[in-house]
Amino acid sequence: METMAGQQRFFQLDEQWCIVHIPERPNGFALFVIGDGDHFVNERTSFWLEHPTRRQWLEEWLKRGYTVFSSHLYGRHWGSPKAVRLARQLVYSVLKSEIVNSRIYLVAEGMGALIASQLLSAMPRQMRAVAMINPCLDVRAQLDHERDHPLMYRRMMKEIAFAYGMKEEEVPEAVPALFLSPHDVPVIIWQLSGVSPYPFALHGRRYEQWMKATNRHVRIIDELPEKRPQLAAQIARFFHQHNELP
Repeated sequence: METMAGQQRFFQLDEQWCIVHIPERPNGFALFVIGDGDHFVNERTSFWLEHPTRRQWLEEWLKRGYTVFSSHLYGRHWGSPKAVRLARQLVYSVLKSEIVNSRIYLVAEGMGALIASQLLSAMPRQMRAVAMINPCLDVRAQLDHERDHPLMYRRMMKEIAFAYGMKEEEVPEAVPALFLSPHDVPVIIWQLSGVSPYPFALHGRRYEQWMKATNRHVRIIDELPEKRPQLAAQIARFFHQHNELP
């Protein structure tokens, strides 16, 4: 694999592999990437290094000077409390170890948005702006949606039970709905049509409707799947608009 510009540092928190990409010319801002269910980080590589499109996005952000970091976060976490705790721990670890602004950017894809929405609730003053891509924001709604797909439903039940440390029979009642908390952090949701297992009406649209009452900075952009390669540049331009925030 061709070596990426800049430096990479692998380390562990709570036995979960994490990675920090340090650009050749840092712009002073950190970007936390929280991937979907197929996301991973191990001791040598990550999903975003291996996947051609995600690697292109990563290179775009590094070229623009962002310090990019990520974690395995226990795999298919479905927004579990322990994954949120680790995400918070990672944010503070990076802020301590790297020379970056104390307010970070977030890019959350798929179920990564479950972590992002809880970080917005727990530490909004640490968040500068958030980009979500085909987000999953309501575990309960997604589980109900999968009832019509028995194989996916059983798989999701097992994954949630494991992630949350509960019995499978407890999942339908105990699984959380939308993680909602008022905040004024700018959020843009990019919805790529026809390529997401998370129905837009159950997730991005409901989130936007709820947030309208408290946050006028939530926007949704519908995008064609073939525009995916240009997404990193669009996200970078959105972030750049908020570089001057205190």
